[in-house]
Amino acid sequence: MRLEVVIPTYNRSDLLPHCLRSLAVAAPPPGLKVGITVVDNNSTDGTRAIVESWTQQFAGRLSYLFEQEQGRSAALNKGIICSESDLVGFIDDDEEIDETWYQSVYEAFTEPEVDFIGGPYIPKWQMDPPAWLPPDHQGAIGLVDAGPEIIPYDENYPGILMGGNAVIRRSAIEKVGLYSTSLGRRGERLLAGEDEDMYRRLLASGARGQYLPHLKIYHLIPASRLTRKYYRQWCFWRGVSCGVLDRTQPQNVSYLLGIPRYLFGDATRGLLGWLTAPVRASIDSSKAFSHQLAIWDLAGFFYGKHFYEKDSF
Repeated sequence: MRLEVVIPTYNRSDLLPHCLRSLAVAAPPPGLKVGITVVDNNSTDGTRAIVESWTQQFAGRLSYLFEQEQGRSAALNKGIICSESDLVGFIDDDEEIDETWYQSVYEAFTEPEVDFIGGPYIPKWQMDPPAWLPPDHQGAIGLVDAGPEIIPYDENYPGILMGGNAVIRRSAIEKVGLYSTSLGRRGERLLAGEDEDMYRRLLASGARGQYLPHLKIYHLIPASRLTRKYYRQWCFWRGVSCGVLDRTQPQNVSYLLGIPRYLFGDATRGLLGWLTAPVRASIDSSKAFSHQLAIWDLAGFFYGKHFYEKDSF
């Protein structure tokens, strides 16, 4: 069994060594051959030098690729195309794998009916999380925890397969195609619909996946993401992503002005909750802020559905 771990990176030379160290320290089980591919997506820092400095620690198993087309999806696709492994794993440059990660991958794919797997993101807080942090928006800072049990990825799973901790059979990728470059993050822009699009296509193809609680990665949560401004930006761009995706993959719900009606309901309730929060002593700061974010969700979706163009800015 062969696994290639693809790491897209953009100007994270300060974090990349921690990621690479975790991959080097973890021991693959007998029967699993592991390669690591770092895809540099137009970094202007010392990314290439960092990768080259780690070559000896991986004894020839570490590769460096450069992808000129800006965007996380383009970097992921480069790693997929340039590798030949049976399994393709994906982690981000601000993550570290658990020492049992390779073992978990190997055990999962000894079952032929498993086509893809994902697992929890355990936070490494750079600072104590603020009281206003809304628990219903964990995706903004990359937290995933679906509980202690193995759960199938299907219509009942409370989320999607997140691309920062995922392994997919190459045969499944070949069946559904590469990541969408029109939906993925580009530089500092927080567009992020490529994972949901891939997840939907995998399920539609009949691919079978599992959430594995023991497939753990540790995700750095920097102080820069623990601000209300970042949350507003993230919710807006998540809405844009969903709006763009909705152009080709509409939902089976009622629409108004090209927007799912439930988003108007969420935003209306959010606006009322936000405006009345100062006079409601029982509501906490996280709930009040969550109300506000529903408005940014709607605004982003509307913009993404009707106005956003990939190369417009």
